[in-house]
Amino acid sequence: MSEHKIDKELEEFRQVMEVPATFEDGFNWTSLLGAIFVALLMVPGAIYMGLLAGVDSIGSASQWVTVILFIEVAKRAQKTLKRAEIFVLFFMAGSAMGLPFGGLLWNQFFVRSDAAIATGIAADLPRWFAPDITSHSYNLRTFFHLDWLPVVGMVIFGTFFGQLSSTILGYGLFRVANDVEKLPFPMAPIGAQGVMALAEDAEEKNLDQAESKWRWRVFSIGSALGLAFGAVYLLLPTLTGALTGNPITVFQIPFSDFTPKTGNYLPAVATGISWDFGNIIFGMVLPFFAMVGAFVGLLSSFILNPVLYHVGLLKSWTPGESTISTLYLNNIDFYFSFQIGIAIAVALGGFVQVARSLRGSRRQARQASAALPHSSLAAVPEGRGDIRTWLIVAVYFLVTITYIGVSGWLIDWHRGVMAVLFFLGFVYTPLISYVTARLEGMVGQVVEVPFIREASLILSGFQGVAVWFLPIPMANYGQMCVFYKQCELTGTRFTSIWKTQVILLPIILVSSIFFMNFIWGLNEVPSAVYPFADQMWKLHAENACIMFSSTLGEYSIFEDAFRFVYILSGTLFGGLLFGVMSILGAPIMLTYGVVRGIGQTTPHSVIPQFIGALIGRYYFKRKLGLRWRQYIPVVSAGFACGMGLITTVGVGITFLSKAAIPLPF
Repeated sequence: MSEHKIDKELEEFRQVMEVPATFEDGFNWTSLLGAIFVALLMVPGAIYMGLLAGVDSIGSASQWVTVILFIEVAKRAQKTLKRAEIFVLFFMAGSAMGLPFGGLLWNQFFVRSDAAIATGIAADLPRWFAPDITSHSYNLRTFFHLDWLPVVGMVIFGTFFGQLSSTILGYGLFRVANDVEKLPFPMAPIGAQGVMALAEDAEEKNLDQAESKWRWRVFSIGSALGLAFGAVYLLLPTLTGALTGNPITVFQIPFSDFTPKTGNYLPAVATGISWDFGNIIFGMVLPFFAMVGAFVGLLSSFILNPVLYHVGLLKSWTPGESTISTLYLNNIDFYFSFQIGIAIAVALGGFVQVARSLRGSRRQARQASAALPHSSLAAVPEGRGDIRTWLIVAVYFLVTITYIGVSGWLIDWHRGVMAVLFFLGFVYTPLISYVTARLEGMVGQVVEVPFIREASLILSGFQGVAVWFLPIPMANYGQMCVFYKQCELTGTRFTSIWKTQVILLPIILVSSIFFMNFIWGLNEVPSAVYPFADQMWKLHAENACIMFSSTLGEYSIFEDAFRFVYILSGTLFGGLLFGVMSILGAPIMLTYGVVRGIGQTTPHSVIPQFIGALIGRYYFKRKLGLRWRQYIPVVSAGFACGMGLITTVGVGITFLSKAAIPLPF
């Protein structure tokens, strides 16, 4: 019964696209020009809006704007961009928005934050994380200083080996999940639909029937929605703030906080709402039962938190607290440990799901071998651009050993830490990557064993906080499988992606550090100029100090927050819920959503996303049928493009106003 329901929900996504018969090389120097265009014009806007409102719409918009611009230029040059070229251009534009030095702004804040200083962490932070707080670079507000060289060097090292490992090892897992085990990857078409819409527009001269051009029309509708909403939500406050110093906001950014008022009726419950219309569209894109599960989790916090408060478990909360304070205090009292238990239950559920799938796939493999004894179950499509298995294994060993060597040198070859590094690199990483690859291929889910890194480092016996900032050989490469599936669905040769990565690396590094330095030079970060960072970074710093303080060798906040009983209760409760919902035949998306949601769920985005899910399922789906599942990813892509375009205009005007030199007359 449960298998039938699971297949029925995911079948809508599986049927959206099929793999083409041929593959083409999409890399050319035009793509490189697109990456430079993004790096120079879009990156600073994305950084600024992330600090201002916590939105990444410019990141998505940069891809769509770049692709649309080059398509139009190609049309006027009497040329047509192929689907593979558009996909690579789209990928390159998105990768150019990568910010390897994005953490530098956080580093300079954290080392000087009240939380880090009060807990004694600031004095023990290593040089490769941030210079000492006495460094003159903080007064100058610049990263182009000798004191920042170790930090910059560590970022370059991590960026190079991180891209090498995720690209090659992610491909290797894709080969296993897609070619050997024939998994469907139901969520992959969501990301590929927008690219197909632009490809149809680029090939417009070959299309005679109006039905064939539906993607471009739907994309345009989404773009118009994004432009209209973005003008009110982001452009108006950005322009008025830049020109008059007093921003006018119709919808509060980043969210409206109702917690101080509702605390008298819902003690210890964070309440509020995000007014970003993109949440409603996002709720339509994702599977309906995933949104239902998240909403059920939200309702559980509305019930569970007051009960925990009245029985004395949430003892630190007092009426009048804000959302940020409520979340932090609840974490310390209960949810830090309880969420670890919930995450363990989710991870165990993922392992069980994979184990069941493995048994089923083995039976299918034996049947296929019996029917076709001379066929290969791992046949590779011709012309896709695959590489040999030995190279994948060689890259894995090279990257892992290099990480272990550098980390060992940084902490003087501490025996306990070295044992942890070998365990994480050669045991945990391949295991969790394979499990995630299978879950992504089956149901579009990612699994992580919670706090495995943190627990391993604490048990290593190392004293000090330097261990938290080592380049540890731990990653989940299974998440890259969806990207390679999208690449395959668009008929793009894999070698195009690998050549693109090589060309992009220096562009990403240079643009990232240059514009991070530029943004820091405009104003202190965070400050009142950046309301999102000003509100949220304090919470992030306080939560980070909980874990970092665990290896100081003395009493710490971690000892207050870490309770084995709460971890066990979270694991048992989550596991019981998993079992009950599986017995009842609940859809897999609903099961994961509910179990994840019984932790401390915040309502700000969940409520509008759930509203979007209801509208999509009970209005648009009934009206359009399966076509709705094809339409909404394209609408979402267009909306991101429109929002990003309008916010880019606002950021550009803001930069111009700040760069202007006032005259004395």
